[in-house]
Amino acid sequence: MLTRKQYQLLIFIHNKLQDTGVSPSFDEMKNALDLKSKSGIHRLITALEERGFIRRLPHRARALEVVRLPENTAIGDLPIRNRKIDAIRNSLRDNPDHIQGQEFGAQEFGNKRIAMRGSNNSVQLQLYGRIAAGTPIEALRDHSTFIEVPVNMLGKGDHYALEVDGDSMIDAGIMNGDTVIIERSITANTGDIVVALIEGYEATLKSFRKKGNNIALEPANKSYKTHIYNPDQINIQGRLVGLLRKY
Repeated sequence: MLTRKQYQLLIFIHNKLQDTGVSPSFDEMKNALDLKSKSGIHRLITALEERGFIRRLPHRARALEVVRLPENTAIGDLPIRNRKIDAIRNSLRDNPDHIQGQEFGAQEFGNKRIAMRGSNNSVQLQLYGRIAAGTPIEALRDHSTFIEVPVNMLGKGDHYALEVDGDSMIDAGIMNGDTVIIERSITANTGDIVVALIEGYEATLKSFRKKGNNIALEPANKSYKTHIYNPDQINIQGRLVGLLRKY
């Protein structure tokens, strides 16, 4: 549950990013919410970040990203992609016998779905770049490429895609060259396959497991070792929800 001011600031940041692609300045946020000092904005941003609604982008000034919006957000306040997802889902629910893209096939790996071919019932996601399923590499470095993803692979949150580089997750059905669909999240449960940012600049795709007060990032290939980290060394960037494969 957000306070009125927290909600107002979240929607203001969201709308500013949608309109300009740039985070608002603290002065703009202060004026928009009719606050007298920037310290109030700092407190609101911290509260939104702690609740998982926004995140600060590292190594970039004035860089905020809206991770999710409240469940009761009006449809007109949703990102355009999320509005399209809702429209397609409503259409499929109202017309279950009229599903486009019958050529689309899928198979299960664990409780995830692998998409084999494209579908007309799809939306575009940003393909940020390559992520290591082996030795960690720099991730999220390409913001210019998009791919089509079937709506039935996506949840209610915000999503992005990464191309897998490496074979450390092959026993989980994730191969070198696959494209993983990631739902943005800053938290994870034991057993989730996550994008983990290590010490602020390297990212990897691994299974998440709590080990006492530490975090284990586990491969799904016996040729690779599990690495244990202090929680302060790890930032969760999202959880795997699907996978695309080309043949």
